[in-house]
Amino acid sequence: MILVKICGITNIEDAMAAVEFGADLLGFNFWPESPRFVPFEKAKKIIDEIPPSVMRVGVFVNEHYENVKDISIDLGLDYLQFHGDELPGYCDQFATPYWKAFRLQSERDIDLMKKYHCDYYLVDAYVESQRGGTGLTGNWELARQAKEVGKVILAGGLTPQNVEMAIQVVGPDGVDVASGVEEKLGKKDHEKMEEFIVRAKGHIQ
Repeated sequence: MILVKICGITNIEDAMAAVEFGADLLGFNFWPESPRFVPFEKAKKIIDEIPPSVMRVGVFVNEHYENVKDISIDLGLDYLQFHGDELPGYCDQFATPYWKAFRLQSERDIDLMKKYHCDYYLVDAYVESQRGGTGLTGNWELARQAKEVGKVILAGGLTPQNVEMAIQVVGPDGVDVASGVEEKLGKKDHEKMEEFIVRAKGHIQ
């Protein structure tokens, strides 16, 4: 069964709805420049309500090592997700397993992926000067090739309308959505979220 991650969780209502609909992972964005940024204390209140069966992912961009370590430990994160220019040596020093995000432009990016030892490789759309959550669809052919490196989580412009096709074309191990199920920045549309999860989970690869 494919994994479904709902990213950019900023409030308890959206978190609990995602859990009810069957999300496997919830993403919390700790990058202050993101429109989906969630402060530590607010994230803690949300995470305290989430059942242990749902995995917690912390999203970071070029963050100081100590900050990432402290947040990871204090919140009991299951995964760290690095969306910046983090080098393999930086990523490897954490006790918590990690995902590295790659905004695929060419096969050179796939070669870069091979330098990292991730549990999952998150492949996203390339948009200059933006770190994800753009709502733009990525290069699915490159994403499919990226599976040669390891387990792939597909992100970038996914919606309830295209997630089944994306899974069919790419065959990822999981899918990640933020803007594609939003009512507005930082607030989920629960009907879209439920439809996305149902469609992703119901698709047979």
